[in-house]
Amino acid sequence: MYIRISPLFSREVASLYARVWIPDPEEVWKSAELLKDYKPGDKVLQLRLEEGKDLEYCLDPKTKELPPLRNPDILVGENDLTALSYLHEPAVLHNLKVRFIDSKLIYTYCGIVLVAINPYEQLPIYGEDIINAYSGQNMGDMDPHIFAVAEEAYKQMARDERNQSIIVSGESGAGKTVSAKYAMRYFATVSGSASEANVEEKVLASNPIMESIGNAKTTRNDNSSRFGKYIEIGFDKRYRIIGANMRTYLLEKSRVVFQAEEERNYHIFYQLCASAALPEFKTLRLGNANYFHYTKQGGSPVIDGIDDAKEMVNTRQACTLLGISDSYQMGIFRILAGILHLGNVEFASRDADSCTVPPKHEPLTIFCDLMGVEYEEMAHWLCHRKLATATETYIKPISKLHAINARDALAKHIYANLFNWIVDHVNKALHSAVKQHSFIGVLDIYGFETFEINSFEQFCINYANEKLQQQFNMHVFKLEQEEYMKEQIPWTLIDFYDNQPCINLIEAKMGILDLLDEECKMPKGSDDTWAQKLYNTHLNKCALFEKPRLSNKAFIIQHFADKVEYQCEGFLEKNKDTVYEEQIKVLKSSKFKLLPELFQDEEKVLSPTSATPSGRVPLSRTVVKPAKTRPGQTSKEHKKTVGHQFRNSLHLLMETLNATTPHYVRCIKPNDFKFPFTFDEKRAVQQLRACGVLETIRISAAGFPSRWTYQEFFSRYRVLMKQRDVLSDRKQTCKNVLEKLILDKDKYQFGKTKIFFRAGQVAYLEKIRADKLRAACIRIQKTIRGWLMRKKYMRMRKAAITIQRYVRGYQARCYAKFLRRTRAAITIQKFQRMYVVRKRYQCMRAATIALQALLRGYMARNKYQMMLREHKSIIIQKHVRGWLARVHYQRTLKAIVYLQCCYRRMIAKRELKKLKIEARSVERYKKLHIGLENKIMQLQRKIDEQNKEYKSLLEKLSSLEITYSTETERLRSDVERLRMSEEEAKNATNRVLSLQEEIAKLQKELHQTQSEKKTIEEWADKYKHETEQLVLELKEQNTLLKTEKEELNRRIHDQAREITETMEKKLVEETKQLELDLNDERLRYQNLLNEFSRLEERYDDLKDEMNLMSIPKPGHKRTDSTHSSNESEYTFSSEITEAEDLPLRMEEPSEKKAPLDMSLFLKLQKRVTELEQEKQSLQDELDRKEEQALRAKAKEEERPPIRGAELEYESLKRQELESENKKLKNELNELQKALTETRSPEVTAPGAPAYRVLLDQLTSVSEELEVRKEEVLILRSQLVSQKEAIQPKNTMTDSTILLEDVQKMKDKGEIAQAYIGLKETNRLLECQLQSQKKSHENELESLRGEIQSLKEENNRQQQLLAQNLQLPPEARIEASLQHEITRLTNENLDLMEQLEKQDKTVRKLKKQLKVFAKKIGELEVGQMENISPGQIIDEPIRPVNIPRKEKDFQGMLEYKKEDEQKLVKNLILELKPRGVAVNLIPGLPAYILFMCVRHADYLNDDQKVRSLLTSTINGIKKVLKKRGDDFETVSFWLSNTCRFLHCLKQYSGEEGFMKHNTPRQNEHCLTNFDLAEYRQVLSDLAIQIYQQLVRVLENILQPMIVSGMLEHETIQGVSGVKPTGLRKRTSSIADEGTYTLDSIIRQLNSFHSVMCQHGMDPELIKQVVKQMFYIIGAVTLNNLLLRKDMCSWSKGMQIRYNVSQLEEWLRDKNLMNSGAKETLEPLIQAAQLLQVKKKTDEDAEAICSMCNALTTAQIVKVLNLYTPVNEFEERVLVSFIRTIQMRLRDRKDSPQLLMDAKHIFPVTFPFNPSSLALETIQIPASLGLGFISRV
Repeated sequence: MYIRISPLFSREVASLYARVWIPDPEEVWKSAELLKDYKPGDKVLQLRLEEGKDLEYCLDPKTKELPPLRNPDILVGENDLTALSYLHEPAVLHNLKVRFIDSKLIYTYCGIVLVAINPYEQLPIYGEDIINAYSGQNMGDMDPHIFAVAEEAYKQMARDERNQSIIVSGESGAGKTVSAKYAMRYFATVSGSASEANVEEKVLASNPIMESIGNAKTTRNDNSSRFGKYIEIGFDKRYRIIGANMRTYLLEKSRVVFQAEEERNYHIFYQLCASAALPEFKTLRLGNANYFHYTKQGGSPVIDGIDDAKEMVNTRQACTLLGISDSYQMGIFRILAGILHLGNVEFASRDADSCTVPPKHEPLTIFCDLMGVEYEEMAHWLCHRKLATATETYIKPISKLHAINARDALAKHIYANLFNWIVDHVNKALHSAVKQHSFIGVLDIYGFETFEINSFEQFCINYANEKLQQQFNMHVFKLEQEEYMKEQIPWTLIDFYDNQPCINLIEAKMGILDLLDEECKMPKGSDDTWAQKLYNTHLNKCALFEKPRLSNKAFIIQHFADKVEYQCEGFLEKNKDTVYEEQIKVLKSSKFKLLPELFQDEEKVLSPTSATPSGRVPLSRTVVKPAKTRPGQTSKEHKKTVGHQFRNSLHLLMETLNATTPHYVRCIKPNDFKFPFTFDEKRAVQQLRACGVLETIRISAAGFPSRWTYQEFFSRYRVLMKQRDVLSDRKQTCKNVLEKLILDKDKYQFGKTKIFFRAGQVAYLEKIRADKLRAACIRIQKTIRGWLMRKKYMRMRKAAITIQRYVRGYQARCYAKFLRRTRAAITIQKFQRMYVVRKRYQCMRAATIALQALLRGYMARNKYQMMLREHKSIIIQKHVRGWLARVHYQRTLKAIVYLQCCYRRMIAKRELKKLKIEARSVERYKKLHIGLENKIMQLQRKIDEQNKEYKSLLEKLSSLEITYSTETERLRSDVERLRMSEEEAKNATNRVLSLQEEIAKLQKELHQTQSEKKTIEEWADKYKHETEQLVLELKEQNTLLKTEKEELNRRIHDQAREITETMEKKLVEETKQLELDLNDERLRYQNLLNEFSRLEERYDDLKDEMNLMSIPKPGHKRTDSTHSSNESEYTFSSEITEAEDLPLRMEEPSEKKAPLDMSLFLKLQKRVTELEQEKQSLQDELDRKEEQALRAKAKEEERPPIRGAELEYESLKRQELESENKKLKNELNELQKALTETRSPEVTAPGAPAYRVLLDQLTSVSEELEVRKEEVLILRSQLVSQKEAIQPKNTMTDSTILLEDVQKMKDKGEIAQAYIGLKETNRLLECQLQSQKKSHENELESLRGEIQSLKEENNRQQQLLAQNLQLPPEARIEASLQHEITRLTNENLDLMEQLEKQDKTVRKLKKQLKVFAKKIGELEVGQMENISPGQIIDEPIRPVNIPRKEKDFQGMLEYKKEDEQKLVKNLILELKPRGVAVNLIPGLPAYILFMCVRHADYLNDDQKVRSLLTSTINGIKKVLKKRGDDFETVSFWLSNTCRFLHCLKQYSGEEGFMKHNTPRQNEHCLTNFDLAEYRQVLSDLAIQIYQQLVRVLENILQPMIVSGMLEHETIQGVSGVKPTGLRKRTSSIADEGTYTLDSIIRQLNSFHSVMCQHGMDPELIKQVVKQMFYIIGAVTLNNLLLRKDMCSWSKGMQIRYNVSQLEEWLRDKNLMNSGAKETLEPLIQAAQLLQVKKKTDEDAEAICSMCNALTTAQIVKVLNLYTPVNEFEERVLVSFIRTIQMRLRDRKDSPQLLMDAKHIFPVTFPFNPSSLALETIQIPASLGLGFISRV
């Protein structure tokens, strides 16, 4: 059954090469290709299958429907089936198969349904890293997964405030239980629990318990759930797990007493048997599973790969975690063991109607012992039953068969009650006292089942699935309708399959269940009578009910999935579920207390139809228990049948599901043989039809299944638009383009935010887009290939010309040499041959002439005679042959003419008939016309060829004529020349004869000379040969010696190189191993610190909660400072404990990690207790001190403000001194700057810098007089205020005081005294002015001298320059360098001397200031001692000059002990990092704290040192706890903590840390205390701050990474958006609010600038950047591995571009050596893997060598996920992936798929000394540290 596409649309695209699906009996659907266009009226389609076979496909003559079309390859393998353009059964089946087999993807969306195919293999896709990857993500953004469904449910629960349900269904063995388990695990991991009770662990612990008592091995599944369950996971208002509740449905009790072949009983029985040897189980008297009847019937007691003993341990641990005590556990095991022994009880027949148990029957004895019941009583009631009538009750024996059935019924009843009891206790353990705010339900229920024999269980299961399918259809239809209404799309309501008639057939009045219950009430009711009632009631009245032809004990129901035939046998018995009451009473009387509990619960159960007022099901009845109908009982509850209870519980379940938002998971079983990744199309399509997936497809396909947002459509199909079509309004642009592309407006609709397409339209648009892109690609390829070939040709041509030039030159030289030699040889040969030939010619010529004369005469005579005879013979032959020829010709002519006439007549007749036939056909004329055209063309071609040939012949003829004429002329000239030569030769012959005689003489002499020469040459050759032989022997010996020497040297070098390489390798390996060990140890230690900080924070939180819970004392409120001081003390003590434990922990080996953590935990617990006690005592002491402080404060408020004026004067004096100090420093700096400027003769001229500085200083001296005068007035005002402070009761205002002063000053004596004082002051100031003038004049003289010396230096430099110019260039450079070095050295020496002089001057001035200050103090004290208060008032104040005071600071800061908390508060707790970082020197708080520590060390006050350091550490912790999510705060304190740590090292006095110190800094080293332990504590604190900084970074970067690195198109237009389904992913188009790569880079810039402003160490910045880049790479790669839509060629290019931008950022910041780039290597290789070729073995080898930073699992995953975005991209073949796996099988790497994004690299803090002098540090007033003084 498949959904047909509309015939009209199919015909539009059913053209040549269109691909379609045709039915197939084996593969269900086969792909084929059209070989011929379809035309209306065709009855047969010409197809070609994929394997190359041609066939004719006959269309249905009635419907004339065409086969369904295939989707384009680009859409195959989509995450969502609704994204397919053609929606029908073959497309769904093929998409699932491709994803499952080729890509190894088991999850696929189908609209709102998640289809999960069981892989029958453990996959690494369920780890905690995967959970973290899916947490917080949108459902469409990630690949389909059960975690995505769980996240969607969790998110909707929090967003919509509505309860959720996850409905997991499927066949047995399809993976329902595993899917439900993973969904619960996701909730437990993501949400966490609201308390410390670890509720999520308890929820997960319920799984092994329920699996052990409710799961069993079947032929289809090794862990099949034999009951349905609905688990409600409760959440509080913060959406954390607080509890859970479980309901179970229809436990398969018959499995307890019977198992089919190759099946097992429930797991718990085999776990008990496997653990029988345990000491606590000895009393159960268990044995092997094959010993018990109830466990051996299936013949398969062992499951491969499962250890029942280990599973038993897990079950017991889960029971303990859920609060089931050991005594109750042993009670449960006793009952289970008793059931096993009960199954071995045998009966002996006495007669046909009675039986008995053998005496002292061992199995029954053990059963009675375990159950605590009497043997005789149980043996009696196993063989008898009690019958009650209206008048009497009597006991009746039963037959052996009935006794066995009663035994089995009792065993089933005990097990069912035990199952319910366990479920109740699990629910109690998971119940929460906190009010439940919302819940998520997980329904794990059996799917539709059909077997060869279907009974009552299958009937109930299929009934439940009918109800669930109805709810599913309604929900899908509702969602589809809501989507159209929201987008305001008009649509027609479609009909969908409603299975309400089938449900009515089962559950309505007089339905199957009603008739079954009625028959159970009949005294003589049986399965046969019930079947007849069914036939009479429903047969021929209900279309869904049928009767089998060959059976009267069966019936057929047409379910939504398929027809199912049910056998009536056993329905009544299973519905009644009868057990004898007497046997139950025996068990209730048991001494074993747990056993009666099982049956007491049975009496308390309410009616399933009744509900509590709250509408929720009480805990005691959460499990629907089957009714136990007992004869003679009138209780209504016990008369409830199994079917009735199941119907009620099912109605309750449907009410719950309808009140929640459902999420559907459909599990598919791919094959019946449990083969991994094997897909059986027949089985899969059956389940797809049964689970409602195709119904979803049908509803979607009926309307507009394909949906695009306007932005996505524009991005995808922008290539189909012209520039003029693109408008600013995207919506209007899309409308205009669609109207041009698709003419039929019914094929699409425009919604508010989306465009809706009918089925097939996206495929049509994709085809147009692919054609356009293909044409563009071809044009680009053509141009690029042409350019490349031209470039290659030009390069080759240039190279060839160069080679030709050299070769031709060489050849020409060789040819010239050859020509010269040849010419000389020819000349010699010419004369020699001429002589020989001429002589032989003359002899031969004479003989030849004589012979020719005789022979020619003889031949001429013979020829004449022969010619005469021939002539006469020819005349005779001529006449004879003529006569014979004429006779033969005449006879032959007559015969031929007659034959021609006959033949032509016959041919004409045939031609006439053929012409008459063809005259009626138009095709004849066409063919005739075609033939004539061809002939005309051929004739025309022949004419052209003949013309060409004629022209060529004419040309040849003309050329031959010309050649002939030239040759004739040449021959004539040769003849003339030969004649002349002949004459000359005659003349020369005479001369030759004379010369011959002379030659003969010379030849004799030549022969003699030659013989002598020959003898000499022979001797010379012999000598030469001997010499050469000797030389060769010597050369050979020399060569051998050289080769031996070279061989020896080579061996020595090779050995040395090998030894060096091996040593280097060993050294490198050992170094790497040591580094790895060090990093592991450092990481382990830092993880321990992280855990310690977490426990510490937890302790602080608990303490805060306790403080909030405790009631404060009346009238008492603790201040922040006291709280921080109290906190600092106990935190410091805990850190000391940690520091003391450090050496022990560092020494322990890595194998003891777990015990170390536990010991640390116990130690911390003990420490917490001690700290609580210490806290209480400190609290009491604190309260006492605060009361004292309050009393002291009250007393101080009563005192008069005597010291106010003194404090004011002190502060004023300090400010003046500070301003004077700053002024002196500024003047000194300006003077130095002026001196170091360009030295020239103009330096002393007016307007020069030095001159201006001196003038400024002279003017400042004159201004100083005015300042001194003002100081007199200030001093006077201060003295007046002091007099006011001395008066005991002064209530007068300032105005009255001034008035009295004026009146008192009227006295002449006082005025005179004041005048004298002023004169003395002026005289003193004039003296100072004179002295300053002299000093300035001296300085001016010295400056003039320096100017003169500079002039001389300048002249000397000019002379040196003139000398250098005369030297050669090399010597000139060397000389200039030497002179420059000498000059700089002298200059430095001069500057050092000047600096020393200025230091002396500064010290001298400071001493003078101290003397003046001392004199003023003595003067004030003397006046105060000698003058009474009255005199002070009456006498005038003498003005005194106050010089500024300057100290020689030692780099220390002094503070009072009681100001410590104020220091911490102002410097740490309330400090704003931004203002400090911008305005002050980096690390200023660290320097201030260290200077305070130095002063405490200087005072040798260990208590003060300890208190300050402890308060500092605790203050930093507190501020980080308060503002720990602010990057600036964490960065600021990380920088300051490191600087504080470096200061403690730099000034510790240890030689290793003093190498870079100046002598002055070495003087500042600590003298009294060794703070090495505190350095360790600070280092640990820095590590904790660094880890917190990384967490803050991660939280800020996390939302940006995926959007910026993957989703955003940095290179616009490279990758278009592929069609998506109902689960829309986040758009990759950059809208407002979306993150881009620029956002990430801006954030990185922000981080880097903040860290630099805070003065963080460069090495630490590198480590932070490395960690940031690791997070970016890991998160990006993890998302890439979980998103199929991101694995494409274009996305690989985007990623590589993004990575290059990050690398560019590293280069700009000079951080390339930080190791950050290496952390991106896995991501880079993954991007390269997406782009490289993936076809041949060479490609596989290249991939294996390239991807060394990726694991095998990651490489295979990327290849499996690789998805073409465009049609011209090719998919990765499965064979290629197998090749990669084979090549990588020897690689030893982690099997983990995802990178650990939470991994933090171990941090180190390299020592970085500061060059800043402590004594120069100024404390700004903005810090509010006025209570600190510099020392």
